[in-house]
This record gives sequence, C-alpha cells and structure tokens, in this order.
Amino acid sequence: MLRSAVAVGCVASAAAFTAAPVLGGRPQNAVAKSGFTPSLRTAEPIRAGVSGRATLRGGRPTISMAVAKKSIKDIPDADLKGKKVLIRCDLNVPLDGKKITDDTRIRASVPTIKYLLDKGAKVAISSHLGRPKSGPEDKFSLSPCADRLAELLGSKVPMAKDCIGSDVDALVNGLEDGQCCLLENVRFYKEEEKNDSEFAKKLAAPFDMYVNDAFGTAHRAHCSTAGVTKFLSPSVSGFLLQKELDYLGGAVDDPKRPFAAIVGGSKVSSKIGVIESLMAKCDKIIIGGGMVFTFLKARGLDTGSSLVEDDKIELAKELEAKATSKGVKFILPTDVVLADKFAADANTKIAKVEEIPDGWMGLDNGPESTKMIQEELAECKTIIWNGPMGVFEMDKFAAGTNDVAKTLADCTSKGAITIIGGGDSVAAVEKAGLAEKMSHISTGGGASLELLEGLVLPGVAALDGKSGAKRAAVKKFFMGLIGK
Repeated sequence: MLRSAVAVGCVASAAAFTAAPVLGGRPQNAVAKSGFTPSLRTAEPIRAGVSGRATLRGGRPTISMAVAKKSIKDIPDADLKGKKVLIRCDLNVPLDGKKITDDTRIRASVPTIKYLLDKGAKVAISSHLGRPKSGPEDKFSLSPCADRLAELLGSKVPMAKDCIGSDVDALVNGLEDGQCCLLENVRFYKEEEKNDSEFAKKLAAPFDMYVNDAFGTAHRAHCSTAGVTKFLSPSVSGFLLQKELDYLGGAVDDPKRPFAAIVGGSKVSSKIGVIESLMAKCDKIIIGGGMVFTFLKARGLDTGSSLVEDDKIELAKELEAKATSKGVKFILPTDVVLADKFAADANTKIAKVEEIPDGWMGLDNGPESTKMIQEELAECKTIIWNGPMGVFEMDKFAAGTNDVAKTLADCTSKGAITIIGGGDSVAAVEKAGLAEKMSHISTGGGASLELLEGLVLPGVAALDGKSGAKRAAVKKFFMGLIGK
C-alpha cells in the first residue's frame, strides 16, 4: 500500500549582534551519534556522504539532493596521463592595479592543479575575474594570476590571449605532459553567464575531460561551471570543491552532537533559508547581528534606533516558535553594546536588551551575552558559523565577534568540528588571526549560503555522480517522505 506525504522545509553576511535568553531544549533521547569523522585541515578530500531532502523556497517546492560526486581521485592515473584537462578554478582575487592584494583563492586552487600535473595531465585553467561589462577590459585580465601561479607551482604558466578559438587550441595542443596554461577571463564573453550552449561547446572543444574546483561559483549555471559538462566526460570535482561539499554537506547532514549553528547578519530576510534549514538539524541555534532586533521587537521589546525589519516581525515570531516546537535551543543575546550613531567614534554603553533607550542602536553583543554563548558552545561537537556577532569592522564593536572566534578555536583544539560558512564570518576569523585554528574555512559566499539552505548548486549537479550514489539518494529521499 502506497502512502504519500510532503516533507517541507524552508531553506536561506553583514554585521551581527543582540537579543535574549534560551528557549526549549532537545530531549536527550533525540541526540544521535554521527558517523561523520573528517580529518581536520586536510588538503585531500574526504569521502562524501549521500543525502536528500525536500525544500520549500519562495513557495516553490523543490527536491534538493547532495549526491556524492566523482572527484579526480576516482580517475585512474592512466586516464589522466596525457589528457587535456579543463579545470575551472576561482581566481577572482582582489587587485590594486595589477597587484594581487590577497592570493588566498589562488593558493587554494594549487593542490588540485599540482595533482593533475604530477599525474602527467595537460592542464588549462579557466576562471573569471571581476565583472566586465562589455567584452575584454585590461583591468580584468587574469595575467597577474598567471604570474602568481607560476611562483606557486614552480614552473612557467603561459597565458592565453583568449579562452576560446584557434590560438587557445594551439596553446593547449602544444603543452607537454605535466604542463599547464591559463585561459583569459571567461566573462569577457557575455555568453558565459547565459550558459550559452554554443559558447560552452567552443570552450570545451580542445579538451578530453573537465574538473570543477571553483566552489565560489558552483551556485551559478554558467558555461564554465555547468555548460561544458555536456561536452566533456568525465566531469569531476577537484579537491577544494569536494572538501567544501564534505564539510558543508556532510558535517551538517550527519553532525557529531551536540550541534550548534551560529547565524548572524543584518537582516532576517537574508538568512531565512539558512535559519530554517539548520533549525531542522541542529540542537542549538544562536542568532546574532542586526537581525536580532527584529526578534527582540517580535517579543514586544523596545529596540531604540536599532535596525529592525518591521515587515518580518511575524516571521521572527514564527521562527522562534518553530524552534521551540522542535526542541531546539533558540539563543539570543541578553545584553548589547549600544551606540548613539553608526560610526567608529560613536559614544557607547552596555545595556540589557530589555532596557534599550530611544536614540541608541545595538552594534555588538554585550559581555554577558558573550559569556552565555561561550558556555553554550563549550559542550558542542559540531559548530557552524555564518555571520559575525557585531559590526566587527569597527574596533568598538568587534569584541563579541572576536570572542566567539576565540571560543571556536578553543573548541577545535578540544576535538570539535568548526566550520566557518563563508561571507563576513570568514573575514572576521581571518582578521582575528584564527583562520588556521578552525576545522574548515569555506571559500564560497553565495555558494556556502545556498548549500547550507539545502539548495541544488548547478555546478555540482552537473558533475558525474559516483556509481549508485544517485539511486541511493533518491531512495533515501522517498523513504523520508513515506516514513521510516
């Protein structure tokens, strides 16, 4: 006898801050053990798990699957030697003229590139840089990246003048085994972002296979992230992309418990999906940032001149009620750092959330809130953080964020899995000098958010799945619908 059911779950960085006490608590017998045991800070990928779930976003139900994907580790060495490989990396680095001011993304791409070169592949690196408006612009040329890649790889990296055409064909065909080149900015063609099939075919033409190692653009259905897979087989993930999926997908879907999620941000509306998706999985959810004041106002408290989304007050009430019904601790700060204006030289004072006066705005957690959050995190075995606790760019309002970062570093040293889920929280951890003390720092902004929301990433969906993985994921999804 067939039974049907609908499993619905809604899924969604700026500064972060404020609110009030803990609600509810997951029953002890609801805490399950996890089989997810990643090696911390490794360059090699961890084997991904398989999951499936139904989501509802913007009133449209969708099925979101995190199906295990093939990686370059699944390709035999003999099938890499001499092969012409197109690899999509994320080399979208900040520049001051032609000088790279932060090469983090380039360095993150090196392990996969080097692996392919060591196996004797002929590698062409593809990426975008900036947002060219209409055709080639010298300020968006990838040439500075070619120079930095050459330094990191210890070998010459010739730069193509284009990303398609006869000159590119000649350069790629002239590579020796174990050599690489860099193609020019794919966004010099407007067809790239339109995922134009003819452009994708031209981009894929010189190559035998495709590797996607650009997690930061995996949420975009562009030619270089998705379209080329129609013309190249195999199409697999690189180490960086796989590691992102393993942590943001694996650790969140099958966490070691207790599992806490810290969600900051200026507006509730920007994090609805993330809050609801994580609420379905975590034991504790800590809200920070400007969105806190919408929750406080929803409780009937005065918020002074703090940022509030009046049209999201009912939503805030619903989210808090949902957490209570699920037995999830919903944690908001109990005191805040107030300012008389949004400025680095503002006058400040600390107040309980019930005592915020008119004309003052909350811009960071207070010391009591920080202590409470630290106590709540101390017992957690998995912690994911997306969004700072305050306006950390200003020193007067950075303490809440910095103290949480230090707490996560301490938790990591004691064996917890700590994941910094992209966006401003990454910048905050790096500013605090604690990035290396976290289990995983996500390289994606929008991609991290969408993966945490449970949405399908086109750049991932387009890759080859592991044998049997898709069938297992579909079975798991429908078993979840009809009941275990």
